[in-house]
Amino acid sequence: MTVDPVLVDLDRLGAWMDARGLPPGPIEHATRLGGGTQNVLVRFERGGHAYVVRRPPPHPRPRSDETMRREARVLGALAATDVPHPRLIAACPDTEALGVAFYLMEPIAGFNPTTGLPEPHRSDPAMRHAMGLALVDAIAALGRVDYRAVGLEGFGRPEGYLARQVERWRAQLASYEAMPGYPGPEIPGVERVAAWLDANRPATFTPGILHGDYHLANVLFAHDGPRLAAIVDWELSTIGDPLLDLGWLLATWPDPASAPMTAAAVTPWEGFPSAAELVERYRRGTTRDLAAIDWYAVLACYKLGIILEGTHARACAGKADRTTGDMLHATTVALFERALRLIAAT
Repeated sequence: MTVDPVLVDLDRLGAWMDARGLPPGPIEHATRLGGGTQNVLVRFERGGHAYVVRRPPPHPRPRSDETMRREARVLGALAATDVPHPRLIAACPDTEALGVAFYLMEPIAGFNPTTGLPEPHRSDPAMRHAMGLALVDAIAALGRVDYRAVGLEGFGRPEGYLARQVERWRAQLASYEAMPGYPGPEIPGVERVAAWLDANRPATFTPGILHGDYHLANVLFAHDGPRLAAIVDWELSTIGDPLLDLGWLLATWPDPASAPMTAAAVTPWEGFPSAAELVERYRRGTTRDLAAIDWYAVLACYKLGIILEGTHARACAGKADRTTGDMLHATTVALFERALRLIAAT
C-alpha cells in the first residue's frame, strides 16, 4: 500500500524530524499500514531506524487533532510501566508541520489475530489459551498504573464517571435523529438496558487508566509465542473505571448463544479461554472488586452498540458506506441482545 503525499508529506515530515535531532537521511520504504477505519498509519525507515507515523483520517473530525494529542500523551506516560504498548518517539501537537497533529512511534513486531493466526498459534490450542490469558494480564497491568504518578492528572474526569455513562450515551443515540434518512434507533431493549444500568450501578470505584476500546482487534501478539506485544489504538483512553476494559472484552468475546462480534472473529477459536476464565485471570492481577463485572459487560454492550449505530445513521444519510452501516447495525442489535441475556442471568 503506497503513501498518498496528501496524507503524509514525507519532505515536510523529514524536516520536522531534523528539527528534533532524530537520525537524518532520506525517508525510505514508506508504506501505509492497514488496521483501523479512521486514523492513518504509515511505516517508514530513516537513518537506519524504523518508524510509524500516526495522523488523523483524510477528512479529520472536529476532535481528530485532540485525539492525536491524547494518544501521544498516554503512550508517553506508559513508557516506564509494564503495560505492552508502542513506544512513543516524538509528537507534534500543533498542525504546522503536516496540517494535522501527529506522532511517531516504534513499529511493533507482531500480528493481529483477527486478520489470521500464523503458525504456531494456528495449530496449538494451548497457545491460543495462553493468548487469551495474556490479553487479560495486559489490562490488569494497565489498571494497576497510578495515573497521577505517570503524569496523567487531568487526562479525564473520574469523579462521577460511572454516573455519567448512561445519559451520555443516551444523548449520543438521540443525536443521530438529526441524520436525514435515519429511521431511528430500531434496537430492541435500549431503554430496558439503560434503566437496568442506572438501577444497578456500582456505588464506588477506584479510578485508573482505561483503554476504552479493548478487544482482540486492538492488540498485537508476538510471532513466536502467546505474549501480547502491544495494545494499540488508544484514541478512547481516559481516566475512569478500568473495569470497563474487562467488561468491553467480555462484551465482544465469542458467546455460544450468539454469533461472534466482528471485533472478536478469530479462526480457529478452539483453546481460547471462556469468559469466566478471563474474569478469574483478571482477579489474580487486581485488588478491585469484581462482584459487579456483569454490570460492566452490560455497560460495554450499551456504549459500544450506540457507537456503532452512529455509522449506521451516517450510512442512512449517505455519509458512510451502506453495507458497512447495515453490518454495524446488526452488530449493535446483537450487543443489546447480549446485554439482555446478561441482565436476565443476573
